[in-house]
Amino acid sequence: MLSVALVYPELLGTYGDGGNAVVLVERARRRGIDAEVLRVGIDDAMPNAAVYLLGGGEDGPQRLGADLLRASSFGARVGDGAFVVAVCAGLQLLGRTFAVEGDDEYEGLGLIDAQTRRGERRAVGELVVEVDGRTLVGFENHGGRTTLGDSVQPLGVVRRGVGNEGTVDGFRAPRIWASYAHGPLLAMNPWFADLVLEQVLGVSLEPLETSADLLYAERVRTLVG
Repeated sequence: MLSVALVYPELLGTYGDGGNAVVLVERARRRGIDAEVLRVGIDDAMPNAAVYLLGGGEDGPQRLGADLLRASSFGARVGDGAFVVAVCAGLQLLGRTFAVEGDDEYEGLGLIDAQTRRGERRAVGELVVEVDGRTLVGFENHGGRTTLGDSVQPLGVVRRGVGNEGTVDGFRAPRIWASYAHGPLLAMNPWFADLVLEQVLGVSLEPLETSADLLYAERVRTLVG
């Protein structure tokens, strides 16, 4: 059974990022793979799951989410081999520090060498990122600017929008993917959902064409040409 943990959706689900869990589970099930979504509320113990999903949220909920995650077994489970897909606020939480409520600095989980400060202008609009020769699309809405440590690899190169700071978006590490793209991210980019599934399951998946794949192709044609 593939267990997908949707972490604190009441805090980190402002932009519909909970849809990422639905997409992973449904694309697994359509290939005959048993899968389930585990919704982790703020009063719940962190379950044992193959992959954990962190979404976007406002400053107050993001700060509370950081406190709860630090007090939970989340970091230990990631250290033991679990996978993580993080979006926006979730991305910032994985780093060493992030800015909330103006320029106040707050402690992150420190799983990734990254720091997020407040940008002069909020980044709002379409986001297009080149990831290993593939196009990732989404919508960004954030005030943060994220700086990666020298050893941290970005998820991809920004072709439209801002992402971390106008050049690259997100980051990747063994078993971790992070991006500023909402949409939800995995719903708008089915190929990326399959990439995550293949890594989590340790298998090569047969192609799966759905309406989401057709919508993705049309969106790329519109945004990229």
